[in-house]
Amino acid sequence: MAMRKLGRPTAHRKAMLRGMVTHFLENERMETTITRAKELRSVVEKIITTGKKSDLHSKRQVYAVVTKEDVSKKLFDEIAPRYADRNGGYTRIIRIGPRRGDAAEMAIIEFV
Repeated sequence: MAMRKLGRPTAHRKAMLRGMVTHFLENERMETTITRAKELRSVVEKIITTGKKSDLHSKRQVYAVVTKEDVSKKLFDEIAPRYADRNGGYTRIIRIGPRRGDAAEMAIIEFV
């Protein structure tokens, strides 16, 4: 699922990424650290590519990652068809400078 460890045990990291993917697909943009945004991008791009097929197998693969049923429905009905003629590169990451508390580099990730 992921390459970077993000300072978390495997189960926590996978759960965090599943939550982030669900939130991102629901709201179509998200503010997070640059490292997390890059990880999120790789997972989201794969999910959208899977969602473009829209057969039973791909639906089950998406349900394994996305935690809310209505978000999965939105992926298959709205988001995937939007990128039907595009081969990857569905998201962009925009750097927005350091966070006020710990100076972590922040970014906005959104759909193209």
